Amino acid sequence: MDTQQSQLASEQLPASRPSATERKRVLLLMTPATYRGGAFVSAARRLDLEVVIGLDTPPGLVAAWPPEVLTLDFKAPEEAVQRIRAFARQRPLQAVLSVDDSAVELAALASEALGLPCNSPAAAEAARDKYVMRQRMAAGGVPCPVFRYFPLTADPAAVADAVSYPCVLKPLRLSGSRGVIRADTPVEFVTAFRRLRRILLAEGFEEESSGFLVEDFIPGFEVALEGLLTGGHLQVLALFDKPDPLDGPFFEETIYVTPSRLPPAVQEAIRSCVERAAASIGLREGPVHAELRVNEHGPWMLEIAGRSIGGLCSTVLEFGAGMCLEELILRHALGLALPSLERRPEAAGVMMIPIPQAGILKGVQGLEEARQVPLITGVEITAPLNNPLVPLPEGASYLGFIFARGQSPAAVEEALRAAHRCLRFDIRRELPVLNAALRPTTPPTVAEQAR
Repeated sequence: MDTQQSQLASEQLPASRPSATERKRVLLLMTPATYRGGAFVSAARRLDLEVVIGLDTPPGLVAAWPPEVLTLDFKAPEEAVQRIRAFARQRPLQAVLSVDDSAVELAALASEALGLPCNSPAAAEAARDKYVMRQRMAAGGVPCPVFRYFPLTADPAAVADAVSYPCVLKPLRLSGSRGVIRADTPVEFVTAFRRLRRILLAEGFEEESSGFLVEDFIPGFEVALEGLLTGGHLQVLALFDKPDPLDGPFFEETIYVTPSRLPPAVQEAIRSCVERAAASIGLREGPVHAELRVNEHGPWMLEIAGRSIGGLCSTVLEFGAGMCLEELILRHALGLALPSLERRPEAAGVMMIPIPQAGILKGVQGLEEARQVPLITGVEITAPLNNPLVPLPEGASYLGFIFARGQSPAAVEEALRAAHRCLRFDIRRELPVLNAALRPTTPPTVAEQAR
């Protein structure tokens, strides 16, 4: 944290407390392209909260935003915190939350400045920066891959000769497996290095000041844990199996199924590993989403994020008497009662529909057929028509999502695969008019959800 950030944090406002008749007010930080905004806004309104959207808006953009939208520049956190503090003087806030990765650090800075319960800004930074995360996990004795940091200006051939194989090249701050590439030989490493450098430069990272990680590839199968931290104690909300192997060269996730089919002892080892990982980087409050590999040596931490599961995947999770994940997170942040953290008893799953090739999406066939597959509860195509599709490692999104519920994880998994087989995507080769090869597809904007 720099000097100005420290000064902002130290000049805390007293914690905002509404009167007995005043509705609690929550600030939801999001980008215009987020998938998650609608779910959080709907959950907040079910709780009769006043919702204010903190929308990432580039400086100088003129727009007639409604009063429920607070425009912020996420790339200028000090100024954004000042704007949030000024807003809170007029309309006190009881919680500041980032709905995805985009503003986790800003949410921590703003919450600290307002005197609201939160993870420290240092912990939020560690959950976003993979190098800081790895350093703290290793220092805390958390099982994680052997890693080394290299600057983006390094000589690819020299680095290729200095690392062991197989290895994984990983950017420090991209999410959703963007830029993550496996290399099995020095030749593959040099190719992957150059590709990763192009991705980072296209994203606006400065070559002279940027770097990346090289990690040992950990064999095994992957799981994802969705949890809630309270005073550093981890409550598991769901443990997802990932039945499709993720061995590279890229790491596109597809199917998540819960409950896990792993033995109870292995599941407890995973929970304990995630709790230790959270403690090592300083996360103590709120949602966490963790990715792990499991092999004969036990669980290995890949990443942990101080936010909930991404995309539309949260819709498969339901707690107590119909409480969604977003409502649970809001209740926790506001100190409201949590009726139950028990998930619905049946199995549930989601498939993130992979992008099979680059091009322009012209149409989708088989949607109704897919929706009629037994156990399927929904099929959502989120990629807009006539827009470019960009696969990993450059891309950052999916074609859409398929959802299922059933009596067993195996039945849910098969239903997801059967529905996916029904879908046919008309993807045309993109004409080389615009250089959009490194731009990810994005869902529609959510600013109107504030109205």
